[in-house]
Amino acid sequence: MSELPLLQVDAFAERAFTGNPAAVCLLDGQRDATWMQNVAAEMNLSETAFVLRLNDGFSLRWFTPTVEVNLCGHATLASAHALWEQNIVPESAPVRFDTRSGTLTCRKDGALITLDFPAASLSPTRVESDLIDALGVIPAVAVKANDKLLVPLDSDDAVRNLAPDFSALARLPHSGIIVTAAADGTDFDFVSRFFAPAIGIDEDPVTGAAHCCLGPFWAERLGHNQMTAYQASARGGVVKVRVDGDRVILGGTAVTVCRGTLLA
Repeated sequence: MSELPLLQVDAFAERAFTGNPAAVCLLDGQRDATWMQNVAAEMNLSETAFVLRLNDGFSLRWFTPTVEVNLCGHATLASAHALWEQNIVPESAPVRFDTRSGTLTCRKDGALITLDFPAASLSPTRVESDLIDALGVIPAVAVKANDKLLVPLDSDDAVRNLAPDFSALARLPHSGIIVTAAADGTDFDFVSRFFAPAIGIDEDPVTGAAHCCLGPFWAERLGHNQMTAYQASARGGVVKVRVDGDRVILGGTAVTVCRGTLLA
């Protein structure tokens, strides 16, 4: 029986019990995907990250309770936070992860952690009747964003008050649905929520990968490439967003809420 360090980290959070919780498992060697999927199901969080040291950085894989995913922002932030906190990497050094989405680089500036991620490719698409039925609203437009669908709504309140049919959303041909609107007030540029019942997550609390879609979308409409976003889930979380060509730089903070040992 091996004993592996396992942390639970609230990402895009300034204090415990906010933001998005992720489990981070620090591996001592290769493990197969079935084992990782079983651990993720056991953790039963929106994402469990598996980190393995390589010669020139770390490999990183992300699993929901039901599937492996190609990109996850909050669990990447949580993984970098764990490596710095556990003194595996000096805080002054960047962390580079080898992932399904290429090399992802994380840097620390005081409490703020930044993630260098690929920007999503956006293209307008039809608003299908199945989407209207699932969301319970009639959006004017919809935008394909890689394997996700981005749906702008009329107002901040419309995003916050949305009560979708998760079973109907799960039948749509998209890994996740992002709803968004310009924010009320001056604290934030835009708000969003993210639903992904097709991959085992009815509503994700704060979603880095969604902001790889939201960043380019709002930069074009707002006319500036540096923004502050709020994901309006029950837990809530703030994401700093900067669009830099075909990359999106995401910023947030993290808090470790649990440290333990995985016996498996």
